[in-house]
Amino acid sequence: MNQKNYEGAPVFGLDIGTRSVVGTVGYKDGDNFVVVAQEIREHKTRAMLDGQIHDISRVAATITEIKEALEEKTGCSFHEVCIAAAGRVLKTLNVNVEIEFDKEKNVTKDDIALVASRGMEKAFAQFSEENESATNFYCVGYSVMKYYLNGMWMSQPEHHKAKTLGADLIATFLPDDVVDGLYRAVELADLKVANMTLEPIAAIRVAIPEKYRLLNIAMVDVGAGTSDVSLTKDGSIFAFGMIPKAGDCMTEAIARHCLIDFVTAEKVKKAASTQEQITYEDIMGLEQTITSEEVMAICEPELDNMTEQIAKLLCEMNGGSSPSAVFVVGGGGKVKGYTEKLAEKLGIDPKRVALRGEDIMNEIEFPQDCCKDSTIITPIGICLSYYEQNNNFVYVYFNGKKVKLYDNNKLSVIDAAIQAAFDKDGLFPRRGQDLNYTVNGKKRVTKGEYGESAEIYVNEALVNINYEIKPNDRIVMEPATAGKNAELKVSDLIDYKAKLKLMLNNEAIELPKAIKVNGVLRDADYQIQQEDEIVLESFLTYEQLMAYMPQEEQTKTLYVNGEEAAADTRIYSGDELYLFAEPEVVEEPKVSEETVAQREAVTQQEDKQETAEVFRHMVEQEAKEEKIEEKMEEQDTNRNILVIVNQKPISMNGKKDYCFVDIFDYINFDTTRAQGSQIVTLINGRDAQYMEPLKTGDKIEVFWKDL
Repeated sequence: MNQKNYEGAPVFGLDIGTRSVVGTVGYKDGDNFVVVAQEIREHKTRAMLDGQIHDISRVAATITEIKEALEEKTGCSFHEVCIAAAGRVLKTLNVNVEIEFDKEKNVTKDDIALVASRGMEKAFAQFSEENESATNFYCVGYSVMKYYLNGMWMSQPEHHKAKTLGADLIATFLPDDVVDGLYRAVELADLKVANMTLEPIAAIRVAIPEKYRLLNIAMVDVGAGTSDVSLTKDGSIFAFGMIPKAGDCMTEAIARHCLIDFVTAEKVKKAASTQEQITYEDIMGLEQTITSEEVMAICEPELDNMTEQIAKLLCEMNGGSSPSAVFVVGGGGKVKGYTEKLAEKLGIDPKRVALRGEDIMNEIEFPQDCCKDSTIITPIGICLSYYEQNNNFVYVYFNGKKVKLYDNNKLSVIDAAIQAAFDKDGLFPRRGQDLNYTVNGKKRVTKGEYGESAEIYVNEALVNINYEIKPNDRIVMEPATAGKNAELKVSDLIDYKAKLKLMLNNEAIELPKAIKVNGVLRDADYQIQQEDEIVLESFLTYEQLMAYMPQEEQTKTLYVNGEEAAADTRIYSGDELYLFAEPEVVEEPKVSEETVAQREAVTQQEDKQETAEVFRHMVEQEAKEEKIEEKMEEQDTNRNILVIVNQKPISMNGKKDYCFVDIFDYINFDTTRAQGSQIVTLINGRDAQYMEPLKTGDKIEVFWKDL
């Protein structure tokens, strides 16, 4: 049993029912299943009720008897077994899954198994999220309803070419107490579970072959404690269900009426199917006789209630209408009148509700001494399920706690952590709080730092969270931590690192941009806060620029691109700046009125004394005045102006008026050797006239140009 689909290797299957345990050993031979041996044991006590194990030890003892008997019959030693769970508190979930191949390929059996496995994983994850009860549930089986090739339905995808393979699945879940009881009983019998499925899934494999699943057919597996149902339509199984009522409810009614124990009542119920009169001994030790009609009358209320519940469930699962036909299997369905009563409740022809047995097991080969009726259908289906899926459970220890996991053949540490309800925040390192802000109107997010990863040990070896685990591994996990919240200064912004590039007095300089946060000027060390609105200006104001200048430069006159800067001038990247010191203005000393009066008195006195010499000096004074006038005229002609020639400032002096041609006295421009086809001359961007007057601030360009 260690290798699936190994032809001839015997498969051991157990149908652990409420009333009895059926053990079957067989193997697949092509499309047929060959039964090698079979053993049936009834529980000596009511160790199981409604499909749930109540006395694990007694059930384990019965399993051990069957195992030993089959080992003796077959000459094999069995260490693994396939089992099925009754649909007690059954929950189902429908999922769709799709896998995409790297390129178009022929679909293989492995591909089909992979898409089913992915579907199971998806169903398990989705159910875990949606399950709000405190009870843990386990996936105990699934059925593929439809396959899809490249998005289109395909009943059998194997060997077809496809880029994508998809499937609709119905997965079934049961509470852990149901599953745990079955596993523990098997372990006490010195066996391991090779595969576990759901009883209705196992039964329908045999009861309704694929060729009939196009029809809307129901299967009802009537056991002792539960009645499991399933429905087919459009080529697939699309629903599963269960009611916790079956053959035992009628046995209990007989026991109460006849004052006999449960085992005797079970014998009376079975005998009523074949005998007209049944003799039994009641609890008082008195012998009693009862007819089969009386037995059926006793069972009638329970039979009526049970079939009513099943009919109601089938209609609910079938979208509000009765199925077209019903196949009944299981020992409880052999009770006289069961099929007729169910047909009546469903409102369909009694001929369309039938007990199935040997007639549907054409592909099953039995030895001479084997049972071939409806009670063996589920055990055969349990064995067949081994060849189709492997959904075993394994145990590991997580932080000292024993945890059961659904085995999908690729379990990792994270699967154990989730099943152990480990705090999800502790699985992965978490970022600190993000910092949200805007820069020049655009939203920005700076992520918080990651915390420390979880520290994980498997069997004392350090591993990561995706480490593949095995049964009985011992896992210790220290939770991951959260990182520091995001912190950022304005100076850390990439936008701030882009400086304004300027030319100052023919030297390249870089200056930082002006910063406003929420409309307030800030410096580069400002710590950005949540939802701050940051503006990094693309210019500097006159005042902001001068703040970067040394103290001695701040008194100078600023020219921006050849024009004197004003208070509202903006300086952008690429601008050319010049700082010039203004000529010093010397004021004449002020003379007091007293001094003026004294000077006048002296002058008068001197005039009186020098009257005789006035005429002599007259000629000399006139000559002096002429010289003063000449000096004043000379000063008038020595006017200075500042112009920008080829982006450089030029100070022109020594003349009263200047024209364009005068610039050639101040620049080194060779006109004797042609360096182009013509000379271009511009004043303030327009063609210049050689005799055109110049004034301070004019921008002049002179250069050679090829036509």
